[in-house]
Amino acid sequence: MGMLGNFLWFVCGGLLSGMAWIFAGCLWCVTIIGAPIGIQCFKMAELSFFPFGKHVIYQGGAVSFLTNVLWFFLSGVELAIGNFAIGCVLCLTIIGIPFGKQFFKIAKLSLAPFGAVIVCY
Repeated sequence: MGMLGNFLWFVCGGLLSGMAWIFAGCLWCVTIIGAPIGIQCFKMAELSFFPFGKHVIYQGGAVSFLTNVLWFFLSGVELAIGNFAIGCVLCLTIIGIPFGKQFFKIAKLSLAPFGAVIVCY
């Protein structure tokens, strides 16, 4: 399912989701202070382009928590709502449920991406 799922995902919605992460990363990289946050956005865009066969493990400390709070209010809510809405629409059909679950995974990651580690399995 991994390779076929990733191909179908990329064609049917992953490109749009990944481009949203890249757009957010470009906005954050405008300032020197926001550049580390923008770089993390580019890493999350990779997951958003091809999510099948990858798992997210949440770790982190105080710095990750503070960055996640800043991220949540400035960019996270918009990305999470978009991914959650698309996931709900996809889950209306039986065929779309695996894709909807991936959108839910990315929506959760959109709320707190810092301190998250992406693991391939």
